[in-house]
Amino acid sequence: MKILLIDDHPLFREGVALLLKPLVEGLETWEAGSCEEGFALLGQRGDADLVLIDLNLPGLSGLDGLKHLRQEHPAVPVVVMSSADDKDTVMAALDAGAMGFIPKSSTSQVMLGALRLILSNGIYLPPSVFLAARAAPAVSAPPALAAPAPPSGRRPGELGLTPRQADVLHLLLQGKPAKLIGRQLNLSLSTVKAHTSAVLRALNVTTRTQAVLAASRLGLRFDEPAQEVPAGLSEASIASSSR
Repeated sequence: MKILLIDDHPLFREGVALLLKPLVEGLETWEAGSCEEGFALLGQRGDADLVLIDLNLPGLSGLDGLKHLRQEHPAVPVVVMSSADDKDTVMAALDAGAMGFIPKSSTSQVMLGALRLILSNGIYLPPSVFLAARAAPAVSAPPALAAPAPPSGRRPGELGLTPRQADVLHLLLQGKPAKLIGRQLNLSLSTVKAHTSAVLRALNVTTRTQAVLAASRLGLRFDEPAQEVPAGLSEASIASSSR
């Protein structure tokens, strides 16, 4: 697995790189001090498996960089790591295509847990995004909100989703467009749209951003990344052969 870290503080990048090392065997980390450097690395080395990006960067801002990544590298999931974790900032990052958000103010234990959750196909968002906007500042967040969702989070099947709908949801949460989802799963655009409508209904939401919030709140966990369906093999035949 290859992870690109985009942050203008070398010490922070080095610390995160060390934190990531034991999470996945054979992990390779690339470091960049700006969006422009990160884009250059992707151009030289090919797509990474995950990008962790700060929002406050020299040159092109992290938010604009995130939008660029979604357009130019739609297959690469992006997670924001920022010192600002107010609801507006988190929502802006999600609207731009981020699949998760980790505040830099998090303890090393919470950050490590969030990264583990993300690398195991989960979604992590800061507790602040779920708290009422007018909550009294003197009241601390409950312990359950201070750490990532537990490893035993719910599975998409518990929401009534089929395995293929779960695959579409997994890729949708990563910010991948319908055409790319269709290519990865060998599905027609109309089928992808039908599955997308079904998963949004199951989550009782209408947009991808709302779906990310709902998935995080539910602690949704996915199995291995979606695998491509061989050309000419229908979903029905796969379902019957797996019984």
